[in-house]
Amino acid sequence: KKHYCSPSRKPKLGCYRMILGYLMLLFIGFPRIGHFSFIRRDRMVCGILDEIILPAVSTFWRYLQSLCLNQSSALLNISGILRSRVWQACQLDYTSVSIDIDTTVSTVYGDIEGSRKGHNTKHRGKKGLRPVLLFIEETREYICGTQRRGTTMKDEEVAALILSIGKYLPTSVKEVLIRGDAEFIGAKTVQACRQCGFHFIFANKKCGASFDEAQWYQIGEYYYNDTIYKPHGWDVPCRFVVMRIQKQKDEESCEQLSLFDTHEYKHRVFATDLTWKAHGVIGKYDKRADVENLIGESQDEGILAIPSKRFLSNHVYFQIVMLGYNIWRWMKLIAGYQSRISQSGQTNLGETEIPDQIVDHTIRIARLKMLFLPAKISKSERKTKVKYSIHDERSAGLMKFLSYLDKRRKDAVKWLDNVLLGAYRIPHVT
Repeated sequence: KKHYCSPSRKPKLGCYRMILGYLMLLFIGFPRIGHFSFIRRDRMVCGILDEIILPAVSTFWRYLQSLCLNQSSALLNISGILRSRVWQACQLDYTSVSIDIDTTVSTVYGDIEGSRKGHNTKHRGKKGLRPVLLFIEETREYICGTQRRGTTMKDEEVAALILSIGKYLPTSVKEVLIRGDAEFIGAKTVQACRQCGFHFIFANKKCGASFDEAQWYQIGEYYYNDTIYKPHGWDVPCRFVVMRIQKQKDEESCEQLSLFDTHEYKHRVFATDLTWKAHGVIGKYDKRADVENLIGESQDEGILAIPSKRFLSNHVYFQIVMLGYNIWRWMKLIAGYQSRISQSGQTNLGETEIPDQIVDHTIRIARLKMLFLPAKISKSERKTKVKYSIHDERSAGLMKFLSYLDKRRKDAVKWLDNVLLGAYRIPHVT
């Protein structure tokens, strides 16, 4: 509560329970505010919010209309604090992480503030918003991002986003690798990475670097090369690596122009500050492909749901949705950690031992395993009880997990938020 910046509007439920209501809606799997009508009388949801019946849908909608950029920034800070606490609870101490950055398109219909006609592959010519999202590869968490107007990102926007990453990283992280496609490459983007001490790999379609023919080397069926090149408008030169791929016969008739004047090969070029061999850099970048799956899950969670015509309200709702997405990620991390402890009997697991099958599942599958279980709700002795079927094999696992959560909640833990969050130290860059 102390980290949330309350708006001027004071709802009857209070700001904490209003945000908790949004998160409960998203946690269950309903992406739109209008879906509150289905859970207004749900006993479990009403019990969590300590209400007999939830307010009308319009109450939640009006509260969302009162939110602005201050609440959006506060939700990002809360997400960063919770990330540090979960990492501490799961004994995750990653010293290096890879952060993938990408955008998606939210197609809108009607007069939505900030919507533009831009790059919309599925609905060409239609207006949309263009949010940007950053994910941690190791834990698949959303670290930061923003709802944007439906235009291509400018170099200044990408640089500002990269400069803000350090605030949301736990203190164990000492080394960061930023990976992005050709939309994000630019002089100010690279400068921001160097200013923060982050390594980077960006795909390149803008800079015409030339490579020495004598420096090509072969790994498998592909050829690799690298060079130092200073693009126009950049302050300092940068290393570019390239992968040369032999074209197939059916590709030689393609009318699309290639980066180099040749009909025999196609090339993949990347800008980086890593000193690894060219094939190692490109192999590391290729692991970025999983970010498309994460964006797909985010879309399923509700980032495509545009609840308001007001851009600032949509900006805040985007952060609420992604906080709900992260809560599922953290639940899966804790469940995986509990599963590993119960199987091994250990109480101290290193970061390499944390991954578990449930951590790798999508959120949709996690809901089936941890939430959508058949149960019966009954009242007796002034208590509301939830009874799960013993014939469902998932029930036993859920009971063990809930018992583990109760045990951890009883443990006295002093959270040092000022130490856990925003303490990423920027190394000296020459």
